[in-house]
Amino acid sequence: MTPHSPSSGSKNPKKKTSAKKDPGKKAAKRAAKEAAKESVKKSVEKSANESETTPETEPMTEPSPVTKPSASHPVETAPAEVTPVEVTPVEVVAAEVVPVEVTPTEAAPVEAAPVIEAAPKKTELLPSPALDAADRERLLAGTHHDPHSVLGAHPLPGGVAFRALRPYADSVTVVAGDLRADLHADGDGFFSGALPLRGVPEYRLVIAYEGQVQETEDAYRLLPALGDLDLHLIGEGRHEELWRALGSVPMTHQGVTGTRFAVWAPNARGVRVIGGFNFWDGTAYPMRSLGGTGVWELFVPGVGEGELYKFEITRADGSKTQRADPMARRTEVPPNTSSIVTASHHEWDDAEWLARRAELPPHEAPMSIYELHLASWRPGLTYRQLADQLPAYVRDLGFTHVELMPVAEHPFGGSWGYQVTGFYAPTARLGTPDDFKYLVDALHRAGIGVLMDWVPAHFPRDDWALAEFDGRPLYEHEDPLRAAHPDWGTLEFDFGRREVRNFLVANAVYWCQEFHIDGLRVDAVASMLYLDYSREPGQWTPNEHGGRENLDAVAFLQEMNATVYRRVPGVVTIAEESTAWDGVTRATHHTGPGGFGGLGFGLKWNMGWMHDSLGYVQHDPVHRKHHHHEMTFSMVYAYSENYVLPISHDEVVHGKGSLVSKMPGDWWQQRATERAYLAFMWSHPGKQLLFMGQEFAQGAEWSEAHGPDWWLLDPAYGAEADHRGVRDLVRDLNTVYRDTPALWQLDTQPAGFEWLVGDAAEDNVFAFVRYDAEGTPLLSISNFSPVVRADYRIGVPDTAPAWHETLNTDASRYGGADIHNPDPLKPDPQPWHGRPTSIRVTLPPLATVWLRPA
Repeated sequence: MTPHSPSSGSKNPKKKTSAKKDPGKKAAKRAAKEAAKESVKKSVEKSANESETTPETEPMTEPSPVTKPSASHPVETAPAEVTPVEVTPVEVVAAEVVPVEVTPTEAAPVEAAPVIEAAPKKTELLPSPALDAADRERLLAGTHHDPHSVLGAHPLPGGVAFRALRPYADSVTVVAGDLRADLHADGDGFFSGALPLRGVPEYRLVIAYEGQVQETEDAYRLLPALGDLDLHLIGEGRHEELWRALGSVPMTHQGVTGTRFAVWAPNARGVRVIGGFNFWDGTAYPMRSLGGTGVWELFVPGVGEGELYKFEITRADGSKTQRADPMARRTEVPPNTSSIVTASHHEWDDAEWLARRAELPPHEAPMSIYELHLASWRPGLTYRQLADQLPAYVRDLGFTHVELMPVAEHPFGGSWGYQVTGFYAPTARLGTPDDFKYLVDALHRAGIGVLMDWVPAHFPRDDWALAEFDGRPLYEHEDPLRAAHPDWGTLEFDFGRREVRNFLVANAVYWCQEFHIDGLRVDAVASMLYLDYSREPGQWTPNEHGGRENLDAVAFLQEMNATVYRRVPGVVTIAEESTAWDGVTRATHHTGPGGFGGLGFGLKWNMGWMHDSLGYVQHDPVHRKHHHHEMTFSMVYAYSENYVLPISHDEVVHGKGSLVSKMPGDWWQQRATERAYLAFMWSHPGKQLLFMGQEFAQGAEWSEAHGPDWWLLDPAYGAEADHRGVRDLVRDLNTVYRDTPALWQLDTQPAGFEWLVGDAAEDNVFAFVRYDAEGTPLLSISNFSPVVRADYRIGVPDTAPAWHETLNTDASRYGGADIHNPDPLKPDPQPWHGRPTSIRVTLPPLATVWLRPA
């Protein structure tokens, strides 16, 4: 990208064009000019004589109210007592006279006279105070904490002093109304001068470089663009809309259009903003430190959307580092690392969805989640192109939600987004932030909720990002043992530091509020909760109570959940938590037996169910009787939390094989077992999550390089029907699931589930009944043996006169043998399994059957 100036929208002074004129008129004009010159000369001499005889004026101690200079309101000059100081004279060039239309009330009508062009008049101005040597050195070194106190315009007795720092400039001119003053070059890029003005005016700088002239507002004449309330909330660690205060924000400030830059760097000796607008040289753009908050701020006129930038930070030892903005809302496409000034122009069209999503609590509503990696779902598609395809595909399959693997910017694609450097920016690989909003909007209009993976546990060590951001540990813990993540080579956040906690809490709110995200699946919660996570004895320090719990992380998660639920009604937070931590989905104000309040999540991934159930189906059927408990144990703790049953990306990578390839037997048995397993999963208490590619029995592991094997669904492929059959089953599972409240309404209540057959280990059979709030049942019976079990007797509730198949995974349209129960099954009065009535049902091999009252 070719760098451009901060005043790219400004225009160079217009050049006069010549035209043919009448010789007589030319002569008259020359005579008029000579008369004007003589008049100006006499006026200047008269003014000088008057200034010598006029009594001394009182020196100004405060700037007078500023009136915007114009032709009708010229800048007022004031005579002043001049203190002798060794100065270099500064020349003032009188502005070109502008004709003014005179109204009858101002003067009597007069005959029009030719316009007189006054010749520039040079005069010596007030002396300008010399720049303190320490200030000069600190400004040039990038270590000045308050450059606005030195640069810009400042009142002095009898006038106003101007100073600018513009390296490489040939000249700098102050323009204020009808005054133009060429500032004196003081060396090292400094320019200064003083004007006999009654107050600090609104002015602009005209900067001449070799072959180029720029006109711009002076950033150092403006007040801070960050308010006291913002600074107070930042200092308290309670700014819930932090992205509106820090980072780059295009705005109009004091009538000037530009961008406010602000960054938290409390350990920095100085900060400068660099970018394409200053050719990546920040000498002329030092930022000021605002109080004791550690925030540095600068409003840069003329800089707008699309500009690249970074912060140049001077560390405590004097060395410098260039850093991407931690709050950047847009970034360059990796491997480039600059931040980009941006503003949103997307107009949302999902009001109906947002109003409807809060009607039911998530744990009492249907939730069937399709997890996907956006960059590889259909490789090469942008956010907007995905919006044309993804909603239709997901809606056709009947999923209620999508879960997007991390979309926040990350430098290494192979991390799948789990090593984030741009926490506030959707990855630029697929488009702009507004493009991502367009995709979310399209999904909502299709009736599909959007969840996204969020990674607040750790961040990578890239030296242009968060690691030792201002020269010392800032976002990471200052204790190296606490900071280093032992598994991933990353750094853990310092959850005990209020500003860091604020950075993350506001980030969670940001995605839900600004991008209409319906829920956050929080990654690696277990690694946050335990001080000894993946650490050996001696590699960790106990908490203040002598325990292994990370009390700072607990407080952070509680604050995050409470804040998100308060600010964004209808969203859900989901914990990927793999331990038995008590109260993950309990309210934060309810204290559990361990003495902790709940973490406040809405749902939790049931990693135990996933591990046990996959372990069971991977065994050969002849051995499954020895592992029968692995399919039933989940019901022992099913109501301890609000669960999601995940078959996620983690289970189909790194040599684990795809879902279908985990199953033993030949190709027919593998597909049959996957179908039976999916139906068992869909009927088990808890919400469902399935990773892309598993919905059509992809045989290969997932790879972010090429994504799902869509060619398996090509009609020209010989085994296409096998894969299409599994996908058709997933569609029907979702359809029946959404239409059957018994499968989701009481997921978190024991009244919604009852075992019918839980101990038939020799038969590899499981049977249970699900109930909705009205008591309407659905029977789910799974046969994980490769044999047909005809007339298999099962005790059933006596509330239904007959039962009929509503779904059978062995149906021929799914690729099965089509062994089914075509007629309604009427209960016999024969007690069985502790029930007063029972039915005799035919169970297909490696299949699950759902029955509903006829």
